[in-house]
Amino acid sequence: MTRIGHTRRALVAALVLACAILAAPPAAAETTESPTPTPTPTEDPIRAGEYWLDQYGISDAWEHTRGAGTTVAVIDSGVASGIPELDGAVTGGHDASGVGSADGRTSLGADVETRSHGTWVASLLASRGDGEEAGLIGVAPEADILSVSLGFGSVSDVPFSDQLAEAMKWAVDNGADVINLSFTTNQTSWDESWDDAFTYAYDHDVVVVASAGNRGSGTTMVGAPATIPGVLVVGGVDPSGHASDIASTQGITIGVSAPSEDLLGIGPSGDVEEWSGTSAAAPIVSGIAALIRSEYPNLDANNVIERIIKTAEPAPDQDGGRDPLYGFGIVDADAALTDDVARVDSNPMGDLATWIRLNRGSDSAGEIDGAEPTPDPVTLPALPPADEPATASSPWIPSAESMREVTLPLAAASLGSIGIVLGVVASFRRIRVLRAGRASRPSDK
Repeated sequence: MTRIGHTRRALVAALVLACAILAAPPAAAETTESPTPTPTPTEDPIRAGEYWLDQYGISDAWEHTRGAGTTVAVIDSGVASGIPELDGAVTGGHDASGVGSADGRTSLGADVETRSHGTWVASLLASRGDGEEAGLIGVAPEADILSVSLGFGSVSDVPFSDQLAEAMKWAVDNGADVINLSFTTNQTSWDESWDDAFTYAYDHDVVVVASAGNRGSGTTMVGAPATIPGVLVVGGVDPSGHASDIASTQGITIGVSAPSEDLLGIGPSGDVEEWSGTSAAAPIVSGIAALIRSEYPNLDANNVIERIIKTAEPAPDQDGGRDPLYGFGIVDADAALTDDVARVDSNPMGDLATWIRLNRGSDSAGEIDGAEPTPDPVTLPALPPADEPATASSPWIPSAESMREVTLPLAAASLGSIGIVLGVVASFRRIRVLRAGRASRPSDK
């Protein structure tokens, strides 16, 4: 075999060996398995921005109820339709303005803020969120909403007092357990038609919640409907628990306070927007009232209010038991559901019926409970005519009055005294005469 032949054979053998090595399976290598990477969960910024849920006991209250089975009427500028977070929340509606849609879902108002107002209120109260841990969620996310639209300002030709009276009665007749009124009239008095409307709500066991008003909007003191007895009036605090300088006001009718700054709501466009005011504090309290009514379906409206005010926490600078800025304190939703609170027999926010009897001047005012009947009036004889005024005279000349009251009594007393003295003198003289006669008589000896 030639050298070339040996070389060729060697090359062929090398090629066969190389192919065999390449074809063989690779040797098992010792490796360390790493777990499948899991993305770090990112907290939803909208849900994270709802600081009031944890800070005021709402998240803890959800361990007991989320408001199922209750209905809250939002009497406002209308709750817009087409909001995903409110799908299924609005179960009925009505328009009291005469210019909105019959279902109350047309947002009314002369400006964007007013048109958004009712939707903001409803979303803060009962929005369903966007999933379990995302999107804006309301205080009572399983409660139902009634959207009752009003025309504020010059939007409607129907007088506002007539609109509200109709709206209140419609809400009661359509199953409202709670009525939310996030507006003020900036005046303490109210139309007499509201007497009947609010009495109708109370007689049908409805909790009525109203905002106190905002200094930033020119309200320095609470105005109607926050001045009506029986209404649970809500003041506002900032995130630190102090009375809000711009997003609240003061008044002796304030029952409790709730957050009123840096709040979130959904507008008619579907966007989440930041807003402030007691208009936002009121639906937080209305939501808590819905939670209580859901947890205690047999509890009447008076005791729902009592639970809210009795479990309120004193504000950091609250003055006394009930304060004109904070009411009885700042709401605590979990305590309102879980604390032992004694029952009451009347509305702790006052009695409208008594107010009407005392202030409306009706002939059929009725009797105040516990009062005794008024006796029939007694007829008294007429008084004698007054004496003629005395004319001025010299102090040294006796007048008829001085003669009657001074001179004559003095003269009578003097004459009596003189008579007594003369009688005594006469008696002494008679005794002396008798003694002298005996001494001159002759002796018997």
